[in-house]
Amino acid sequence: MKQLLDSVWQRRGVSWVWDDEALSAVTRPSEVFSLRQLMRAAKGWPDDLPSNGGNTLVVAGLDACLDLLAPADADNWLGNELKSAILSFQDEYSGEAALIFWLPKGERRFHTEMATDAVRWRCSAPHADQQIEFGRILWGEAREYPQEIVMAEGGKPVGLFHLRIT
Repeated sequence: MKQLLDSVWQRRGVSWVWDDEALSAVTRPSEVFSLRQLMRAAKGWPDDLPSNGGNTLVVAGLDACLDLLAPADADNWLGNELKSAILSFQDEYSGEAALIFWLPKGERRFHTEMATDAVRWRCSAPHADQQIEFGRILWGEAREYPQEIVMAEGGKPVGLFHLRIT
């Protein structure tokens, strides 16, 4: 998987971030939306986004939502509800804003298959032996994206970035 050593993820596209330093580069805790707020906002997006000088919306709670759903239900919800909200966000802001999902411990939950760059989400108990086909559901396994976000040359990945989901 390609690595991204650029701040474009802070201003455009969709990202899934798990690093505290990366999160603090774009938002303050008081500016973070809950997943419920995101779903409500998708019915009427705000004129001004709360983070990063109006360029970014950070959302927390996706991990908890996925943990509460059975894997089949999570597949359905991701592919229908969440993907619809992401597409709506991209359309509303014409690709000129960033939607960032804050996923603490996400580095332990995402699994990328090296040979294919397929991205899967590891479920929690009682479904810990299962994975959700995250990449296939949300971005159709596009090969040019996602990219691993790195904050410094040779650094560990702090998240995943996708410029535009279709």
